[in-house]
Amino acid sequence: MIPKENSTVVTEFILVGITDDPQLQIPFFLVFTLIYLLTLVGNLGVIMLILLNSRLHTPMYFFLSNLALVDFGYSTAVTPKVMAGFLTGDKVISYNACVAQLFFFGGFLSVETFLLALMAYDRHAAVCKPLHYTNIMTPRVCAWIVIESYVFGFLEVSVHTWNIFSLSFCRSNVIDHFFCDATPLLALSCSESNRSEMVLFLLVGFNVLFSNLVILVSYLFIFVTILRVHSSEGHQKAFSTCASHLTSVSIFYGTGAFMYLQPGSRHSMSTDKMASVFYAIVIPMLNPLIYSLRNKEIKRALKKAVGKAKSSLRYIF
Repeated sequence: MIPKENSTVVTEFILVGITDDPQLQIPFFLVFTLIYLLTLVGNLGVIMLILLNSRLHTPMYFFLSNLALVDFGYSTAVTPKVMAGFLTGDKVISYNACVAQLFFFGGFLSVETFLLALMAYDRHAAVCKPLHYTNIMTPRVCAWIVIESYVFGFLEVSVHTWNIFSLSFCRSNVIDHFFCDATPLLALSCSESNRSEMVLFLLVGFNVLFSNLVILVSYLFIFVTILRVHSSEGHQKAFSTCASHLTSVSIFYGTGAFMYLQPGSRHSMSTDKMASVFYAIVIPMLNPLIYSLRNKEIKRALKKAVGKAKSSLRYIF
């Protein structure tokens, strides 16, 4: 619920955006449009491939389809507004739209951290306990833990969003960013924000700590199990099982570390913007490519789908 105090003081915000250079607006619009189209086709394509191919109805691909949905979700919360700003020059966002953007972007991003942790545990079960894998990762268990990821992710961001928008915004309505994110909103508030910053730190800290702990422990056990395998074929199979997930985790958390773990003297909003472009817009495009290029089952399903499409077109024409 939006506090009345805020709605009477500020009814809209102005997003500074990525650049004010008029010569870059159209090139940037074309680049971001291409990225978003690839994100749309890649993530929804992965979801459709998994739904339509019965061989992909396994826990790993169930988690992957949800990862694709989440990537599409948080990219959609940000990218279309950025594209519209480049095309029309309109960088105004209403108060309620800003609340919604922060909520959905933060919610899907939070769910992604839980999903990456679940995928690490799934790989741990597949590599370390292959004989018991089907008993551990049953469809019921997979469904419940994914539902819980969405519930906890959006409960967390509900507290996070209320925490930000319970503050007053009365000095300025100009956000030094290209979307409504927590850091620039806290900087914009004219209320005492120490409590809000502490709540934000605790929420994000718990999320990141829990997810990374699950990922690190899972891969520690995987690494120990791989060392016990004496055949090179076994090593290769184990590494190929985990390679795509490790790549996604490295890119996702590497970007976050670059953005949030810089020394204060080197930290700036321009750096935040560049890092934000990567994790909010580019990473959702990369994940389908990472899993498609490194996964034989996805490649096989894609070839089969393309073959069926060609046959259908020949039949029609």
